[in-house]
Amino acid sequence: MKNESIAFIMAGRRQRHRRWVLVTSFLVVLACILCGAMLLLGNTIHPVKDVIRALLGERIQGVSFAVNTIRLPRMLAGVFAGFAFGIAGDIFQTMLRNPLANPNVIGITTGSSAAAVFCIVILHASGAVVSIASVIAGLATVTLIYILSRGKSFSIGRLILIGIGIQAMLNALISYLLLVGAEQDIPAALRWLSGSLNGSQMHELPPLILSVFIFAPIVIMLAKQLSILELGEQSATSLGVNTDRTRMMLILSSVCMISLATSTTGPIAFVSFLAGPIAKRLVGVGFSNVIPAGLVGVNLVLAADLIGQFAFVVRYPVGIITGIIGAPYLIYLLIRMNRKGEL
Repeated sequence: MKNESIAFIMAGRRQRHRRWVLVTSFLVVLACILCGAMLLLGNTIHPVKDVIRALLGERIQGVSFAVNTIRLPRMLAGVFAGFAFGIAGDIFQTMLRNPLANPNVIGITTGSSAAAVFCIVILHASGAVVSIASVIAGLATVTLIYILSRGKSFSIGRLILIGIGIQAMLNALISYLLLVGAEQDIPAALRWLSGSLNGSQMHELPPLILSVFIFAPIVIMLAKQLSILELGEQSATSLGVNTDRTRMMLILSSVCMISLATSTTGPIAFVSFLAGPIAKRLVGVGFSNVIPAGLVGVNLVLAADLIGQFAFVVRYPVGIITGIIGAPYLIYLLIRMNRKGEL
């Protein structure tokens, strides 16, 4: 009887692992297809062989500039920003055991946005200055929210409410900066605030790419501890997890990634909010949701950008499309949580 139970458990585990591998592989293939579409499609649709030759460094009139200068940076920005947003959102939702506890809703992204807008509108800065300011502001925002939510004991509900309040304050600050800023800087700031891959340049991407290569492996290595944290503070401690150190490393890694992603593409709405739940629905339970959430983020950003470019008469930034997708889901989630008494 005991052997039969063990065999049944192991069979279920193998089945869940196969599902995880199949879903993750599908998401990788879909991301590759969307990357190819990003490189091929534009005002002019270039043949696949010409695009490949241009990527390999061959100079082809009309193709090399379009592919290497415009489409490749745009595609890379979408891939790495989407992966960063997806992973960061899943970390906060899992760690705090609440689908509303993501960087968009609790104000972390808004903190990075406020710093970036200040650099663009007031300091007339760009590049490294905006990236550094975004990371510092993101870390400062999450630290302030965490300190204010401590009280006598840590409360997830209090953290979310304080985060929403901080977000409102920061949005007011952004509005003020736009009012007092120079007129010629306002269009660039507004375009950036909508969340856009337009104008992405290769020299702006290294900080974002480097942050993903540094912090994503750290998060993946901590994926098991992240899953245990979802059981609660006492259960995680009894299972041998150093909760304070693990939570600090996860928060630091996710905030650095999402701050640099925000400084590069702007705050692309709802990607960090949607990626985790979608990935969890696809993958199921039993294995880490981190990598699938990152891949879902990549696919959301690339697909939304393609829709914004080619599905309408007017071209829309990627953030507007993800906002149209994410807003109804947020309303649905709030209604469902209210009915369950979770709000």
